[in-house]
Amino acid sequence: MSAITRRHFLQATAVAAAAITTRSVWSAESEDPYGGFKAGIQSYSLRGFDVQQALEHTHTLGLKYWEAYPRHLPMSNVPGQIAEQKAMLADAGVTVIGYGVLPFSTNETQARSQFEFAKALGLKSLSADPEKTPETFDLLDKLVAEYDVAIAIHNHGPGHRYNSIDDVWSMVKDRHPKIGACVDTGHYLRSDVDPVEAIERFGARVFGVHMKDVKTVKNGDKSSKQFKILGEGDLNIVGCLRALKKLDYQYCVALEYEENPDNPLSDIEVCLKNLRAAVKQM
Repeated sequence: MSAITRRHFLQATAVAAAAITTRSVWSAESEDPYGGFKAGIQSYSLRGFDVQQALEHTHTLGLKYWEAYPRHLPMSNVPGQIAEQKAMLADAGVTVIGYGVLPFSTNETQARSQFEFAKALGLKSLSADPEKTPETFDLLDKLVAEYDVAIAIHNHGPGHRYNSIDDVWSMVKDRHPKIGACVDTGHYLRSDVDPVEAIERFGARVFGVHMKDVKTVKNGDKSSKQFKILGEGDLNIVGCLRALKKLDYQYCVALEYEENPDNPLSDIEVCLKNLRAAVKQM
């Protein structure tokens, strides 16, 4: 083989290999409409249904991940009951990444029971509303290290002890790296806080996201905050996703839709459609 022919052959081989690799990447992306995110649902969105119905609806919606609402998966430390829950979830094809929202205090027996459940179920994080005391966080420091389960402090909106970014940050910044935030985008919007800023501020301490939308509606000199279908309010969904992508976020991006609890499915479908559209815009 001449030098020129050999060079052309090697160039052609390299181009073909690159094309195959590119097609593989494109194919993988096209098969995942959520762009690599663990897109799921906070099962509170399906609170009008029992757990079997909620799991069936999750499958119909094309989702595989939950942050579980405690009424759907009651907390237990009985091995047989946990085994039944794990089998039920496996049969449904649903992985539970997070759970909550749970209270925490200085009661170590109660807190340890909650962490035992989380570890047995294979959870990565617990969405939490801990008492705002050094003693409570001393206990959480110890337990997140022992159980390797993250604590994600959930902001609950105006008037709550974890209303602002600083309310959360002041309690977590000097704590164990697995004590951080569950960013509820809707409640931050209710508090006139930018959820993108919250994600960026918390950084590697983001262990949960509740994706929901709120719109500020003005009526003369007055305004009100109204929960909306995701994508129909003020939330910068693309900005949130970009911020999470920069963090290589591996926890659940949990849609949480609080409206119409008895018949939420058609609204949730629109929410997910708009979430997929935002992923494409990235």
